[in-house]
Amino acid sequence: MEWSLLFFANSTFLGAGLAMDAFSVSLANGLNEPDMKKKKMSQIAGVFAFFQALMPMIGWLSVHTAVRYFKAFEKFIPWIALALLLLIGGEMAAEGLKNEAAGAEKPKVGLRALLIQGVATSIDALSVGFMIAGYDLKMAVSCSLIIAAVTFVICAAGLVIGKKFGTRLSGKATLLGGIILIVIGLEIFLTGVL
Repeated sequence: MEWSLLFFANSTFLGAGLAMDAFSVSLANGLNEPDMKKKKMSQIAGVFAFFQALMPMIGWLSVHTAVRYFKAFEKFIPWIALALLLLIGGEMAAEGLKNEAAGAEKPKVGLRALLIQGVATSIDALSVGFMIAGYDLKMAVSCSLIIAAVTFVICAAGLVIGKKFGTRLSGKATLLGGIILIVIGLEIFLTGVL
């Protein structure tokens, strides 16, 4: 593919498609923490954007170096995403039930949970490296950066929407956020396996 308006449009739509899981998780994070500051919202959206850019580049490098090893790993992607999102979603839902029963304050989204969410929601983007394998390095990096920018905007919107409804849902938000993460994990798994 050559540098063209079509290249930028394809990269933008690819970014939007890849960002949907991260949007849903951002929504859950906003629900969980309705008093989240703008700096933290930027950091969360930035983590998702980073992983959404990193994974296609890892896939692109794999195609250009060790494609046979990556192909063997590809079948485990849905299982890994499911395990990671079940872990975080389960912890979040359990915490929501515990806090609801005890009337305790909701836990904030921590770095560990955020990194796991970032990997889990972007691991399917590894296969995008195969789609962009025909690109030279500059185009692959440009495509990944466009994906990152689109992801950042979409995740920031998810956080804002989640915060707005998190305030209204108060005590149920953590439980709902955990359930959303579990559902996303199941959706990634079923889509990847079926």
